[in-house]
Amino acid sequence: MKRSKRFEKLEQRPINLDGFSYEWEEVGLIAMESKFDPKPSIKVENGVIVEMDGIKREDFDSLHKFIADYGIKVENAEKAMAMDSLEIARKVVDINVSRDDVLAITLCLTPAKLTEVVGKLTIVEIMMGMTKMRARLMPANQCHVTNVKDNPIQIAADAAEAAIRGFAEMETTVGIARYAPFNAMALFVGSQAGRAGIMTQCALEEATELQLGMRGFTTYAETISVYGTEPVFMDGDDTPYSKAFLASCYASRGLKMRFTSGTGSEVQMGYAEGKSMLYLEARCLAVTKGAGVQGTQNGSVSCVGVPAGVPGGIRAIAAENLIAMLLDLESTTSNDQTFTHSDLRRVARSVPQLFSGTDYICSGYSATPNYDNMFAGSNWDADDYDDWNIIQRDMKIDGGLQPVSEEAVVAARNKAARALQGMFRELGLPEITDAEVEAATYAHGSQDMPDRNVNEDLKAIEDMMARKVTGVDFVKALDRAGFADVAQNVYGMLRQKVCGDFLHTASIFDENFNVFSAVNAPNTYHGPMTGYQLSEERWNQIKNIPNAIRPEDI
Repeated sequence: MKRSKRFEKLEQRPINLDGFSYEWEEVGLIAMESKFDPKPSIKVENGVIVEMDGIKREDFDSLHKFIADYGIKVENAEKAMAMDSLEIARKVVDINVSRDDVLAITLCLTPAKLTEVVGKLTIVEIMMGMTKMRARLMPANQCHVTNVKDNPIQIAADAAEAAIRGFAEMETTVGIARYAPFNAMALFVGSQAGRAGIMTQCALEEATELQLGMRGFTTYAETISVYGTEPVFMDGDDTPYSKAFLASCYASRGLKMRFTSGTGSEVQMGYAEGKSMLYLEARCLAVTKGAGVQGTQNGSVSCVGVPAGVPGGIRAIAAENLIAMLLDLESTTSNDQTFTHSDLRRVARSVPQLFSGTDYICSGYSATPNYDNMFAGSNWDADDYDDWNIIQRDMKIDGGLQPVSEEAVVAARNKAARALQGMFRELGLPEITDAEVEAATYAHGSQDMPDRNVNEDLKAIEDMMARKVTGVDFVKALDRAGFADVAQNVYGMLRQKVCGDFLHTASIFDENFNVFSAVNAPNTYHGPMTGYQLSEERWNQIKNIPNAIRPEDI
């Protein structure tokens, strides 16, 4: 057949490098509404759920039992479950029905019922639901701060820049596991050099992550994964009960934490049991609620390529974000994993969360160029800052970021690098040279950074950990090095771990360590001109981009 030149041209478009699949229900390769999904049901006897979603209690697996015992409000469950799913869906988007009234219903629903309810909504209605059901009044954003060399000076500088650009939380990870303490402390110091009150974490295996948190290297955690089928849980040598225990370990030590889950993980691991991705994610979120955790990182996250390959998969990701909110959880709504070759598609994937405004729109906007992102690349990165800021400006929305001047960025990066240099010196750690400080101040990424002596760093880390260095030692070292303001900010974050006010749902800090959470700043949206409204000050911050033409310049 003679080829159409138009089709030949279309085939060369980036979108056609993406992977797509037809639905395959038997293995769970379907976003929503699998014929193998259970029908919603519940039966309560003497205050105990004895049947849920067509399964009798004697046939419950560990997830069924955990959800039935801890994840559903039993008192009103039979009444709520008897309501028509369409009626509940309409209440979710009805501005005349309060968020609290919706929660009084949805907290009593089974995973199958929650899945059925959100399945009645279009993507626009899901966005409307997210605007109304988000836990905290104002949206915020989170970023990844990593590099392929595990270079702590670059991490500190990147964190400081990210802080002044507006991120409320920052997450790092490692290429070499033993580098973790340096990465964690660099992120902590760098973020506080940019702005007081930034929460930080280092994503590692859970025992090490908890240890770093207890020693004051980090202030929160979110890499505590839960899954929607029992075999996948067991693959990780875990159960809902062990995860709940782990959650209590973090909280009791003053560490904010959230679970992580997302559509597609069970398919990816081969144990979807023929259920839809969204139904299995609803089970994950019910487990999260039952464990007493304040929030979740969800929205497919690192599995995004799986739902993105099937029809309606991106809608399902937004739907799972909404289910988290219907369970009164903080929802940190992903947008953090690269999944497409198409710039148009990656923006479209982010629109539901960005335009609705979620507790954390990204669970990892890459504050580095993508080649430095050690979380396998992000949907958004440091080269997209201007695009993100201008989209906020175009739509008059708050995406958690703001434009900054080159001078302010250079100053923040330099201060963070010098602060870390001084702290390393005072703690007896390997030298950070002036050349490294200079490079980090102006670097685009790790390609612009000199190499460090990795063996020397790793030996120093081992010695530092053996000396039982803690966050308090960071404070003393920074003060001795002449960075009293950074020391005060680090100390302020350590104090907050003792106070524990930031353990509440959807908590963030401002630069004065004031906590804003679902407790003291709840979402009050009930129609136009209610809920979160951009203040004049915040709107001026968003709209005044450096490269806009000013009347006085004409």
